[in-house]
Amino acid sequence: MKSAVETLNPTRVRLTVEVPFEELKDSLDAAYKKINQQVTVKGFRKGKVPARVIDQRFGRGAVLEEAVNDALPKFYTDAVNEAELSPLGQPEVDITELKDGETLNFTAEVDIRPAIEIPDYSGIEVEVDAVEVTEEDVDKAVEELRERFASTAPVERAAEDGDVVTIDLEAKVEGEVLEDGVANGVSYTIGSGELLDGIDDAVKGLEAGGEATFTSELKGGSAAGKEAEVTVKVTQVAKRELPELDDEFAQLASEFDTIEELRADSRKRLENMKQYDQATQAQERVLEKLLELVEVPVPEKLLEDEVNTRKHNLEHHQLGQMGLDLAKYLEIQGKSEEEFETETREAAVKGIKTQFVLDELVKQEKLNVNQEELTEHLMRRAASSGMSPDQFAQAVVEGGQVPLLVGEVARGKALAVVVEKATVKDTNGEIIDLDDEDEESEATEAAAEETPAESAEEKTEG
Repeated sequence: MKSAVETLNPTRVRLTVEVPFEELKDSLDAAYKKINQQVTVKGFRKGKVPARVIDQRFGRGAVLEEAVNDALPKFYTDAVNEAELSPLGQPEVDITELKDGETLNFTAEVDIRPAIEIPDYSGIEVEVDAVEVTEEDVDKAVEELRERFASTAPVERAAEDGDVVTIDLEAKVEGEVLEDGVANGVSYTIGSGELLDGIDDAVKGLEAGGEATFTSELKGGSAAGKEAEVTVKVTQVAKRELPELDDEFAQLASEFDTIEELRADSRKRLENMKQYDQATQAQERVLEKLLELVEVPVPEKLLEDEVNTRKHNLEHHQLGQMGLDLAKYLEIQGKSEEEFETETREAAVKGIKTQFVLDELVKQEKLNVNQEELTEHLMRRAASSGMSPDQFAQAVVEGGQVPLLVGEVARGKALAVVVEKATVKDTNGEIIDLDDEDEESEATEAAAEETPAESAEEKTEG
């Protein structure tokens, strides 16, 4: 076999392959054997029909077609390996010549990973938010905890903001009560925004036994998105009562004995959260600076596939779970379809560039992923997916996704190498040392996961 490579552009090549006919022998034998098992010829036992009879009865062309289809993947792979290419996706193959007994010639056009040169990145500088926890921040955190321990007591007065009302609801569309439009004994906190638009104004001022009717767009159910006439009846009004902020509350709501200890712990938790946010911000901004330094051509077919994958995931998974369609989502976001298309394409370009650059850094820095690192990453991904580690691991193995997880960890390590050499300052001018290994590992992997929804390698296998 002989092969040659023609570069069509930085991300696409054409392979020209010439195969001597004798190299098709194994595939021809396999083709005759396969056809033998599928046909019946009078006078011959099944599977024992001679090759010359198959040629006569079914045509030599059918045999050649079967043999070539069997052989092409191997010859294509050999040509790719010989040229040391990294193909992305499936090739477009064209058989240019097939002469029985002489030769098989074909071409294969395929997208490839572009050659990337990583310049010196040691001079990268980024600025991040300073970690500052104010008394107001602590007050807010303690108040949120206090809200969680609030109790309610029925009152005989009109409902007000913040009250918890027990209500019965009935929704009609075009005068007909919906089958799933009746709900009784619903508990609702006025002002929470957790039910229908307009319900707050309807129930405020009502006492137990009072009712009102209002119009609202239904958010879910059989008539989601339609305007409905909703009748709400208040059966009870209760006032929320917050516990006193004292040592007794600290003992009730935490493992601490005093309110001062509880506040100190809240401050520490807030500092840890802001430090994590700061680390994540540093990774993201270092990554942005790194991408600015590197010229990365993006294969158009890969980009189109990635854009379509992102749109499909949004429409059929994320929005579907919320009972929204794309049009309603864009309305809520205040975006036009053109703006959405532009943003999706920009995110896809960034994701592809990120993967290419960090994968090149993995090779350049000779980074490996050990079992412990992979297990830690798997545990984090399982937690974010809402699955147990065992369930998530089983799903990953069954889906053949282990290489994807390994790639995520490796790219996180590559980004960590860049961050380590970068200068990170906060808005106060202080140099930040991201020396917390766990925190940095989680943040860098999160930033490095700004990659395609489906990796290029996965597309190649598909």
